[in-house]
Amino acid sequence: MRARKRAVATGENRCKRAADGKVLAMNTVEQVLNLKFYKGEDLYSDGEVEDRLLSLCESGRPLSEILQENEDWPILYHLSDVRENVLEWYDFDPQASLLEIGAGCGAVTGLFCRRVKRVVCNDLSKRRSTINAVRNGGHGNLEIFVGNFEDLVLEERFDYVTLIGVLEYAGYYISQGEPYSAMLNRVKRFLKPGGKLIVAIENQFGLKYWAGAAEDHTGRFFDGIGDYAGVKGVRTFSKPEITRLLCEAGFGMNEFYYPMPDYKLPTAVYSDAFLPKKGMFSDITVSYDRDRYVMFDEAAAYEKLAADGQFPYFANSFLIVSTPDGEEA
Repeated sequence: MRARKRAVATGENRCKRAADGKVLAMNTVEQVLNLKFYKGEDLYSDGEVEDRLLSLCESGRPLSEILQENEDWPILYHLSDVRENVLEWYDFDPQASLLEIGAGCGAVTGLFCRRVKRVVCNDLSKRRSTINAVRNGGHGNLEIFVGNFEDLVLEERFDYVTLIGVLEYAGYYISQGEPYSAMLNRVKRFLKPGGKLIVAIENQFGLKYWAGAAEDHTGRFFDGIGDYAGVKGVRTFSKPEITRLLCEAGFGMNEFYYPMPDYKLPTAVYSDAFLPKKGMFSDITVSYDRDRYVMFDEAAAYEKLAADGQFPYFANSFLIVSTPDGEEA
């Protein structure tokens, strides 16, 4: 059976509004963007939809109206405030600084701007960064560096560094060594003593992939389960493997959380201290971006896995808060 849901979500933020409700001037957007490391070409793009996103954000219309009128996955993915649920609950230090790597169109940047004192973003795409600046520059605490993360040179160190849907793409943009380990090692250099790395990524063995969902990055069935045979540049990891990668990079303390149905549009976030129980699995076959198969009752399977203590291995996504060795979690 194929299943797909209409992309509708709510949001009351106005894209082209500052925190006090005033429309952002374009010179404010230009002040937010830092092109020091930009080489004049966007190395990652979703094409014409980004022009549409920029136009929608510049319109100043409420996001709730935009989302109700559009059922396209890119509009939902980039503009829905449900994206913020992945970390809306997290107790950030309000005096802290945060580096968001791979910030894209700013789906969670606004949350960071509201919760910490200083936010620095990095993204490959000038167009995406412009959308982010239009949406979030009015907070007054945002700076966006455009360019490849591998080229980013900063003296500043941060209390938090985030990789939200980014680590899996390291094979495309990290040219030296084993790319996933190299990215984690490079990220560690940007942390202050006592700082934390926050990673969100799909689980290679998430139950949805067994049940008929295509692999999120390749669009093909069972690529992750087959350990990405013939796939280059992108991959996700099992819980043991990503734990090993983090530990080898010097992140010895790793707190795992489990956004459901996944980290992109989560409606719940569980932890090892509070795992889901019977009756907590509902509406988990959501597929907004493409058609999928429904091969079995995922809720029933999850309930049995949870009862057997196996939910963490088969959760669809991981959210990991990591602390370097020798420092308190």
